[in-house]
Amino acid sequence: MAKQIVLKCLLFFLGIFPSMAQEALVQQKNGSLKLEKVNGVKPRNIIFILADDHRYDAMSFLKGGKAQAFISTPNMDMMAAQGAYMQNAFVTTSLCSPSRASILTGLYAHKHKVVDNNNPVSDNLIFYPQYLQNIGYQTAMIGKWHMGGEYDNPQRGFNYWVSFKGQGTYLPNPNGLNVNGKKVPQKGYITEELTAYAVDFLKTRKKDKPFMLYLSHKGVHDNFTPAEKDKGKSKDFAFVPPPNMEANLHKNAPMWLRNQRNSWHGIEFPYHSNLDIGEYYKRYAETLRGVDESIGAVMAYLKEEGLLESTLIIYMGDNGFQFGEHGLIDKRVAYEASMRVPMLAFCPEIIKPGTVITDVVANIDIAPTLLEAAGVKSPSYMDGMSFYSQLKGHKAENWRTGLLYEYYWERNFPQTPTMHALRGDRYKYIHYNGIWDTDELYDLQQDPYELDNLIDDVKKQDVVKQMNAQLFDILKETGGMYIPLFKDNGTPLNQRYEFGSGSAEFPSNLKKTMK
Repeated sequence: MAKQIVLKCLLFFLGIFPSMAQEALVQQKNGSLKLEKVNGVKPRNIIFILADDHRYDAMSFLKGGKAQAFISTPNMDMMAAQGAYMQNAFVTTSLCSPSRASILTGLYAHKHKVVDNNNPVSDNLIFYPQYLQNIGYQTAMIGKWHMGGEYDNPQRGFNYWVSFKGQGTYLPNPNGLNVNGKKVPQKGYITEELTAYAVDFLKTRKKDKPFMLYLSHKGVHDNFTPAEKDKGKSKDFAFVPPPNMEANLHKNAPMWLRNQRNSWHGIEFPYHSNLDIGEYYKRYAETLRGVDESIGAVMAYLKEEGLLESTLIIYMGDNGFQFGEHGLIDKRVAYEASMRVPMLAFCPEIIKPGTVITDVVANIDIAPTLLEAAGVKSPSYMDGMSFYSQLKGHKAENWRTGLLYEYYWERNFPQTPTMHALRGDRYKYIHYNGIWDTDELYDLQQDPYELDNLIDDVKKQDVVKQMNAQLFDILKETGGMYIPLFKDNGTPLNQRYEFGSGSAEFPSNLKKTMK
C-alpha cells in the first residue's frame, strides 16, 4: 500500500497521473459538502442562464463593425447597460458537454473528463448546486443537460428538474420532456416552453429559502429554428463576411486548418451540404431572438416580485461559433470566434450600471463566483476563480495572466486535432499534439483576426518559449499531462467535396533547404 502511495505521488509530481484530481473529489464527496462561509456575504438569489453556441459578438449593443446588423438582443443590451459586460469571457473547451461540465464543476475538461459529447460525467464529480443545497438553497435545472449520452433523468444537486434527451427538438415533441422524473409532452417552441417552466419554478418556490435557477437553453444550437413570429426578420439585412474568411489570407496557417475548409466544419462543404453561410447566420439571429426574450420574461417576473434588484443574474454562451472565420463553421478550435463567449451580469444592489470587466474570465469561474454569491468559499480543488469582487467594482488580486484552452480529438470529427492553447492578454499560443504540422502564435493586439502566424518569427521566440513553459506548468499543476482516451463513439464525418480545394501544402516554415 505504501509503495502504491509513493508511486502515485511520484507520478503526480511528474505530471502524468490523471486521477489524483479525481481522488480529491472523491474525498470531498465522502467527507462533507460543507464549505467555509464568507464573512459579511448574505446568501443571494441566483439565476444562471446559458445559451448554446452563442458567439461572443452576437449582441446588438456591439454593432458598429463588431456585430452583424441583423442581430437584435434588447434584453442582453439592457443587462450590459444596467449591469456588467465581461468583454474577455472564454470557455476552456469549446464544445457543449465539456463546457457545461466545467461550468457545473469549476474544473478543466482533463480533470472532469467529460472531453466530448458522448461520455457521461463521473459519479465522483460534485456539481456546485450540491453545495448550494447543503446550505439551504432550492435549486432548479431547466433545459439542456446533454453530458454524455441520450438521457434526461434528474441529476444530483437539483430539487426541480426539466430536461430532454440529447439535443432535444425546437418544435413540439409528444414525449419530449422529463419533468421531475416523469415523461411529459413538449407542447410548444422549446425556448418559450423552458421559459414557462422557469417562471413556474420561481412562482412555486418556498419563499423563505434562497434559490438558484439554472436555465439552460437549446437555442441557438443548429439546426437553427426560430419561433414562428421571428422567421424572416433578418431577410432585409446583408451578411458581412468576416475579414479572415477568404482563402490564402492566413500566413503560415497549419495544414489541418487549410484542409478543413473542405470538410464537415468548413465553408466549402458545410455539414456535407451546399449551405449558404450568410443565410445560416440570419437564421441563427432569428433563433437568438427567442433566447433574448426569455431573459426579458424571467426579469419581468423578478420585477413583479420585487426581486430584480437583489437577484444575481448571469448570462453566457456555452461556447463560441464560427460563421466563416478561417474558412470554418461551428466551434472546437482555439481561435477567438470559437473560444470567446458572451457573458453578462445583472444585480443592481452590487453592480454599477455600465460596468465593463476586462479581466479574462471563463466557464470554470462560474461555480466559484456563484458559491461566493451564496456566501461560501469555493473548494480548493476547483480550477476556476471567483469574479464576484470584480462585479462589485473591486480590482482583482493575483488574477490569471493566461487561460488554458484544451480540445481532444474526436473520431467522429477527425478534421480537428488535439490542441492546447494559452490565451494571454496580448498573445495566444496554440500547441498541437499527434500531427506533423505547425504550432501557432498570434499577437492579438496587432492581429485580432489571427491571420499572421508568428510561431517561426525570430523576434518572438522568447514569447513562444515562455508561453510553452506556462502552458505546461498549468497542465502539470492541474493533472493534465495526459490525453484522455475513450472507445469509439459516433459516426465519422470525414468526407471532402470532390470538386473543392485540394490538400494543403506542407507548412513553409517546416521546409528545409539543403545547401
